[in-house]
Amino acid sequence: MKLKRVTAVLLAGVMAMGLVACGSGSDTAADTTTSTSTATDTADDSESSDLLGSADATIHLKVGTTTAPDGHYVLGLVEMQKKLEEYSNGEMTLDIYPNSALGGESDMMDAVSMGTQDMVLSSTGPIPDFSSATDNWATLDLPYLFETAEDAYKVLDGEIGQSLLDEFQGSGIKAIGFWENGFRELTNNTKEVATPADLAGMKIRTMENAVHMATYTALGATPTAMAWGEIFSALQQGTVDGQENPPVNILNDKTYEVQKYMVLDKHIASIVTFAISEKFLDSLPEDLQKVVTDAAETVTPEASEVCKKLNDEGVAKLEEYGMEVYTPTEAELEDWHSAMRQPCIDYVTGQVGEDVVNGLLTAIEQAN
Repeated sequence: MKLKRVTAVLLAGVMAMGLVACGSGSDTAADTTTSTSTATDTADDSESSDLLGSADATIHLKVGTTTAPDGHYVLGLVEMQKKLEEYSNGEMTLDIYPNSALGGESDMMDAVSMGTQDMVLSSTGPIPDFSSATDNWATLDLPYLFETAEDAYKVLDGEIGQSLLDEFQGSGIKAIGFWENGFRELTNNTKEVATPADLAGMKIRTMENAVHMATYTALGATPTAMAWGEIFSALQQGTVDGQENPPVNILNDKTYEVQKYMVLDKHIASIVTFAISEKFLDSLPEDLQKVVTDAAETVTPEASEVCKKLNDEGVAKLEEYGMEVYTPTEAELEDWHSAMRQPCIDYVTGQVGEDVVNGLLTAIEQAN
């Protein structure tokens, strides 16, 4: 499935939602991770209930995500909700559960595999450990694998991408395609970080992902794996000093409230996959199976394009909120490359084999 460019009309519609979410809505909404007020709880419940599909639909697909109700994942899922209702003539809709309401990514992947949850948007974080068949997904977490999102699309649209999606066969999951999450940037609340040496001794939250942990170990930091829903309080209480995420996540989840510094090192292109329960899909007649896959494939490039736009705008927004953003010089970026890339290539090669890693690196060279 091609991550083709979106039409101007559809993109403009979703972008309008995104600008509101990253603007006045974020300015006023209390952080759901930390707030205990009744008013906020009521507002959150109302916002989440607005994400349920049409009550007139006879088939409700349940999808979970770890991001906030105004996050970019949810913006894309709202568009899919509309497509499902349109393509099925109102027979089918999507019920969206944000903020880890259905669990963390690992929990949701397991639930989709067992057929107790219909869909999930998941980062690559839990996928290499999901089963022995999906361990090659670890290659997508190599630092500085892709320079731009377009470079990633060229590879993921081809044989490499399809082979990774096919690794889910027999697991109870059908992986539809890839969504963009943006490039991961490092934040902390201790000091400005310009080079890898500045990270020595820092405790950095990572995804529950061995490659990410190996990356920060190579940098001299202490990686601490934890679920997304635990980050805010861990940063607030000083359990960890920093974390890394694309700007849109830092913005939507208000991580900037407990982090002062960010360095734009763009160390990992954060890839997301859209996974559907095979048990659920097989229970549908063929025409509705096609509705589901068509809706997902239509929305995937739209969601990725919107995410890229919001990430580009997110850095300036974070600066408005008081974060000090540092852009490394070319020489400093070379230091980041040298410190991360080869140690992690060696680590992943030990996990999945030289042929797999070299195959991906060769495909990237040929695509660009």
